[in-house]
Amino acid sequence: MSLAAKTGLKVLVIGSGGREHSLCWKLKQSPQCGPLFCLPGNAGIASVAECVPGIGVADVPKVVEWAKANAIDFVVVGPEDPLTAGVVDALEEAKILAFGPNKAAAELEGSKAFMKDILQKYNVPSATYIRTTSADAAKEYITKTGAPIVVKASGLCAGKGVIICESVEEGHKAVDEMMTDKIFGASGDEVVVEEFLDGEEASYFALCDGETAVAVAGAQDHKRVGDGDQGLNTGGMGAYSPAPILTPEMEKKIMDEVMIPTVKGMKAEGRPFKGVLFAGIMIKNGQIKTLEHNVRFGDPECQTVMMRLKSDLLNTLIMASEGRFSEMKPLEWDPRTALLVVMASNGYPGNYEKKTPINNLDAAAAISSNLEIFHAGTSTEGEQLVSNGGRVLGVTALADDVLKAQTLAYESVDKIEWPKGFCRRDIGYRAVERLTAK
Repeated sequence: MSLAAKTGLKVLVIGSGGREHSLCWKLKQSPQCGPLFCLPGNAGIASVAECVPGIGVADVPKVVEWAKANAIDFVVVGPEDPLTAGVVDALEEAKILAFGPNKAAAELEGSKAFMKDILQKYNVPSATYIRTTSADAAKEYITKTGAPIVVKASGLCAGKGVIICESVEEGHKAVDEMMTDKIFGASGDEVVVEEFLDGEEASYFALCDGETAVAVAGAQDHKRVGDGDQGLNTGGMGAYSPAPILTPEMEKKIMDEVMIPTVKGMKAEGRPFKGVLFAGIMIKNGQIKTLEHNVRFGDPECQTVMMRLKSDLLNTLIMASEGRFSEMKPLEWDPRTALLVVMASNGYPGNYEKKTPINNLDAAAAISSNLEIFHAGTSTEGEQLVSNGGRVLGVTALADDVLKAQTLAYESVDKIEWPKGFCRRDIGYRAVERLTAK
C-alpha cells in the first residue's frame, strides 16, 4: 500500500551534515511526518529529530537492523557512501521504502570512469577523457594533450578527488599522488584524465523515478576555500539558489540534454535510477558540458533549495520512490533567493582542530525569521556547542534578491562567536555582480 496518503509516518534520515539538517528541518514540516530520526545526526539536527549515534552510515546490516527494530516507514539517504554500499537494496529487501538509488545505479557517483562512459555512450555533452589504471598511460595522455588538464580519482573522495593541473608537470605529479602515493587510497587505483573546461559552473537537481526525470532546482556553489575562488578545492564554502545563469531556457536545455538522457540511458543499462540526480554543469556561451553526476543532494546546495521549497518534501520523496510522478503536483517554490555561508574550522580543507567552542548561535539565528543556521559538523560537550568537523555551520538567509540575502547571512555570521572558525566573505559574488550591473 502506498505511503503517500498515510500520516504519522516514522521517518529515518541517514547522515550527519548540513544537508541532512536541512532535510530533517523540511521533512518535519510535513503533515505526514510522525517520529523523525537521524542516524547519526549532529547537535543541530537534535533540535528537529531524534539522533541515533553509534552506527556508521555505511554499516548497511546495522542500519537496516535498526530501521526494522524501530518500525521505520520511510528512509531518506543523505550521503553517497551508504548508497554505493547498497543500503537502498538492503532496505527494499526488508520491505522498507527508501529514497535514493540502489547500488547498481549509485555507480554513477561511485565510479567517475563509469559515469564518463555512460555520458559518452548516451551522447550527454561532457569533456573528452580517458580512463586508465596505468600511471604511464595517464601521463602519456597528459603529455600529448597539454595543460591545463584535470586528473580525477575515479572512486569516492568526499568531493576532493579532483586536481586541476596548470602544467604537464603538475598533471604527472597528480597521477603519481593518486596512483603511486595513494593519497585517496583505493579510490585512485583508476583515474580519469579529461580536458579542462572553463566557463561558469552551476549545479542542477532532478528527481528520478527510474523512467524519467522531473526538474527540481538549480544552485551555484563555491568550491575554492578562499575569496575570489582562490586556494584549495573543498566540499563547498557556500551556495545560493536560484542561480541567475540558470534561465528557464538553460534549465530546459539541461533537462533535455543531460538529465533525461542520463536516466533513459541508465534504464537501458539495466540500472534504473531512482532518487535525486545532481549534475555539475559548466556553462559557456550558452553551451553546456556535464562535469559530473552525483546521486544525492549536494551539500551545501541542498540547504538553499530546502529554504526555497514550499511543497511537502516528505510527500514528494515518497511519490518519487514509489514511481508515481504522473500523480505528483508541480513543485512550488519561494521566488526569493536563498544564500548560504559555510563557517569552517581554521585550517580546513587541511588539518584542523576539533572540539573548539562556538557561542552566541541563538542570537545569530534570531536576527530574522528568514534565517536558518544548519549544523554540518557540531557536537556538544555538556552544555557547550563545539566543532566536530571541517565544515561546521551553514548560515542560510532568504531575501528578495541575492544582495539582500548575502547581507543578512553575513550579519548573522558576524554575531557568531567562534575564534577558531572562518568563512569566505564573498559568497554569491557572481550573482551580486550581475544584479548590480543591471
